Parts: sequence; C-alpha cells; structure tokens
Amino acid sequence: MNPVGPRKVAATGAALAGLSLVLAACSSGAGDDPASFPEDDIEVVVPFAAGGPTDTVTRMIAEPMADELGVQLVVQNVEGAGGTVGAGQVAAEDPDGYTVLMHHIGMSTAPALYGDQLAYDPLEDFETVGLVTEVPMTVIARSDFEPDTFEDFVAYVQEHESEVTMATAGEGAASDLCGRLLTTALDVDVTVVPYDGTGPAMEDLVGRQVDFMCDQTTNTTGQITEGTVKAYAVTTPERIESLPDLPTTAEAGQPDVAVSVWHGLYVPAGTPDEVVGKLTAALQVALEDQAVIDQMAELGTTPVDVERATPEAHTELLTEQLATWGDVIGTQGG
Repeated sequence: MNPVGPRKVAATGAALAGLSLVLAACSSGAGDDPASFPEDDIEVVVPFAAGGPTDTVTRMIAEPMADELGVQLVVQNVEGAGGTVGAGQVAAEDPDGYTVLMHHIGMSTAPALYGDQLAYDPLEDFETVGLVTEVPMTVIARSDFEPDTFEDFVAYVQEHESEVTMATAGEGAASDLCGRLLTTALDVDVTVVPYDGTGPAMEDLVGRQVDFMCDQTTNTTGQITEGTVKAYAVTTPERIESLPDLPTTAEAGQPDVAVSVWHGLYVPAGTPDEVVGKLTAALQVALEDQAVIDQMAELGTTPVDVERATPEAHTELLTEQLATWGDVIGTQGG
C-alpha cells in the first residue's frame, strides 16, 4: 500500500472542507437571510379542522398575502385539543418565517384550561404578527329543535338540561368558550359533545345529530340564511348587518353572554424582526383587499383596522386576554 504523504492529506482535507461548505449551503434551506425572505412557500397552520371559521378566515387572506410576498401560502389543518396541537407544532418549528400559525381567542384561554399540560407559552414561545379580525358568535340549533326564539330556547334548556346536547370544537375552542359562558349564565349542565373542529360539528348539527352550538358567524351565516340550522341570537352588543333580524343575547335578557372571537397570526419565538415585518406588511395589504372585505362582510365580520394588524397591538390584546380569560375560566372551574 502506498503511503499517503502530508501534501496529499492536506489537499484531501481542503477538498472535504470545500464539500462541507457546499453541502451546508445546500442544506441550510430558505430563511437563513432575513433580507431575502421569502424564497420558498410558507406553511400556514390552522389548528382546527378544514371548513371551520378559523380555516375560512385563513383562506380569505392567504391569496392576497401570497401575491404580496411573491410565494404560495399553503394552508395546513392540524386539529386537536382545542387548537393546542397545531399551536404546539408551530412553536417547535424553526424561527425562520416559513411556518405561520393562525389562531383565535383560544390562544388566550389555553393556559387556564390546560395548565402544566400545555406545551408552550403564548407570550414566550411565539412572536405576534398582527390581528386579523374579530368575529361575532351566534347561538344556533338543529333546524327541528323545538324552541323558536331565544327566550324559548333558554326556558327549554333549563327545563330539559339533562337531555340537551351541545356541540363544541373541543376544550379551549371558541365554541367551547362561548358555550361555557352561555351554560353558566343559564345555570345548566348540558351534555357536551366535543369534535375536532366546528366543521364536523356543523355537519352533525345540520344532520340533526346534536341539539345546539355556539359558533362564529364566519361558519354559521351561510347555514342560517339557507335555513339548514335554526338561529337564536348573536353575542355582540349590537345586531350585525349580515343577520339584521337576529337579536342580540342582551336584547333577549342574557347580557353576560357577550363574546367575539379575534384571530391573529403568529410565528415561532426568535423569528427575525425583518421577517416578521414582511409578514405584517403582507397581512395589512390583505386586510385592505376589497375582495377580503366583501367576503368577510358576507360572513358577518370585518377586517381589523391596519393599525391593529401589528405585532404591538396584537401582543397588547393577547396579554390582556390571557389575564381576562384566566380569571373567567378559573372562576368557572376550567
């Protein structure tokens, strides 16, 4: 065997070092240079089932954001445990801007609901991108449910609570939170039927497999106008334009049943400010897109003002809501 001389060893080492640099460059992936972001498609995780209200809002803004960023926004539904499965998945991703989370008010209720079982901290494990919309909730039931008005609904549920079933998208979901407020205000203990999202929950409500549900207008307006479900009330202080004949819960004597569901975008903690800034700018463009405005109006909501579609406004609201719902859920024994 011929011995390998020191010059040959040095040359081989230099070649390997060069190869290592090439491999490192190839394997580093998109996102290493914030200034060049984005260079690849962006995954937007919706932590609820396809067809639900959060999914609907996400798909509304995805196209105009993609146009602004020059890449595709690919929506991925990762449902389970009231949105905590999908949120936890995003928290664990690389902080490069290529994985984004769309979540709703459930981001502020999860710590109180799940405690030490929660795999992330909403403030410490995420960077906020901006708020998207605030959506009213509606109290709806299967089309053949006996009560015809909200007052009748209240009386019926209070009299037949052991027989009544309420669909939710799982603990911590908006439908669950609204349902908690409603059943607490009525002082009833109904049977809760949890689903992996309000999409499948709505399917069973339309199919008359469950009695009632509290859900966002983005998921219920079409069903209400088509008559496939029976609507009783909207949970906002004022009636909404898309459903002008639907009374508010306050009008019907239940002022404590008042909640709207805000949505916002997040990225993993440590994502560069320049990357967050580009995502925020694209979100603001999307929220001023006329098609988005029109689509949201049809579903009983509106985009937030661009001044609120910022990390600062989003973080401020999240911080306030964490405290608020921590108190509410703690009082209710969540």
